[in-house]
Amino acid sequence: MEKKKFRTESDLLGDLQVPEEAYYGVQTQRGINNYHISRKQMRDYPDFIIAIAYVKLAAIQANHTLGVINDEISGAISQACHEILEGKLHENFPIDMIQGGAGTSVNMNANEVIANRALEIMGHEKGEYQYCYPNDHVNCGQSTNDVYPTTIRLALIRMNRSLIESLMKMIKAMRIKGDEFKDVIKMGRTQLQDAVPMTSGQEFDAFANTMEEEILNLNRNVKLLHEINMGGTAIGTGLNAVPGFAKLCTENLSKLTGELFISAPDLVEATPDTGAYVSYSSALKRLAIKLSKICNDLRLMASGPRCGLGEINLPAKAPGSSIMPGKVNPVIPEVTNQVCFKVIGNDTAVSFAAEAGQLQLNVMEPVIIETLMESLTWLHNVIDTLTEECIKGITINKEHCFEMVKNSIGIVTALNPYIGYKNSTKVAKEALETNRSVYDIVIEKGLMTKEKLDAALDPREMLKSHKLIK
Repeated sequence: MEKKKFRTESDLLGDLQVPEEAYYGVQTQRGINNYHISRKQMRDYPDFIIAIAYVKLAAIQANHTLGVINDEISGAISQACHEILEGKLHENFPIDMIQGGAGTSVNMNANEVIANRALEIMGHEKGEYQYCYPNDHVNCGQSTNDVYPTTIRLALIRMNRSLIESLMKMIKAMRIKGDEFKDVIKMGRTQLQDAVPMTSGQEFDAFANTMEEEILNLNRNVKLLHEINMGGTAIGTGLNAVPGFAKLCTENLSKLTGELFISAPDLVEATPDTGAYVSYSSALKRLAIKLSKICNDLRLMASGPRCGLGEINLPAKAPGSSIMPGKVNPVIPEVTNQVCFKVIGNDTAVSFAAEAGQLQLNVMEPVIIETLMESLTWLHNVIDTLTEECIKGITINKEHCFEMVKNSIGIVTALNPYIGYKNSTKVAKEALETNRSVYDIVIEKGLMTKEKLDAALDPREMLKSHKLIK
């Protein structure tokens, strides 16, 4: 077995061995050594790596335009950034997502990988930083305190797009079910009690509509992430960035990504501000609450199969018990519920981390970004699962739904326009006392013929407004 080779690199704390083949350097190696916390690494989130490559590319373009970095170095750094954008070198981002230092390890990981690849492009060896230095060249005019939050914002914007794509597929599946079940009459319920008849199609259309509201809400909140603090450097004063860098870097980032970024009007205020994360996290929580409610409804409607509501059938995905033969559980809605609980809890973590910022910087941003990315990833995955493994395969028990409507006391409300409130009250009372159906009593008393009663309960008829009988 060939012995692993190392190169020696140095920083403020002294010398350290770095794997010879690694594009990262000494400060990344210290991060690897220090942090074994979440076991989730930068390379587990490609959007995060791509986001920081875009930020570094926008910065080197600005520094080159402003005459700070020469053609050779800026060209090599730009090429290295483009390679990362193409999906290369991602394995060289092994830093744990949870770390101290307000994201310094993440920023230096990117600086070192880009610098070492740029050195190769220029014909030098990794670690020959006299030709291209991670801090002086790749990080020129920047600080972790403007690079890291800008990277976070771009990464969240990219991941938000993927989440919305998943939501749109789910909404489409709900709309299909809404159309498929548009003529299936069932009993609506309030407080888990019979209310008035409706159609199952209306129920699934309502699911789709409420999820469309969440797309609008996510897009409203993601706009807050477009204000960035590039050029503010350490605390927002712009120390070590040349005049014009903040504006030009922001413009470059907008052109490169197609997103309309704006430079914060007060960079000192913007540097420690995490309000946009709080708002976006709240939007994810709101989505999770609504999604979990829908899954609760699906599980209730599918309860049974003999002794529950039994209105719909969810696709059977796994045997439901190690002891009860024939039992099949609603496992897909159940796992969706659990993801939603996690997202709701994650929002609390974001709130505490945002509150913990002090003076000119919030050092708790690593847990904010890891938590938000976890919520986005889990939601994206579970929504796809719910769509493909559950919603698309739902079937309905049409006859059973109608039988429950006929046997329900709540049907009386729908008959008010035809037989009047007084007669409806008498029928309801008799149905309760005799445990008979409203449907049968109405026909028996001659209040409506069977033909008229069936017509009144036709879904198309029930969706109309009616003139009340006086």
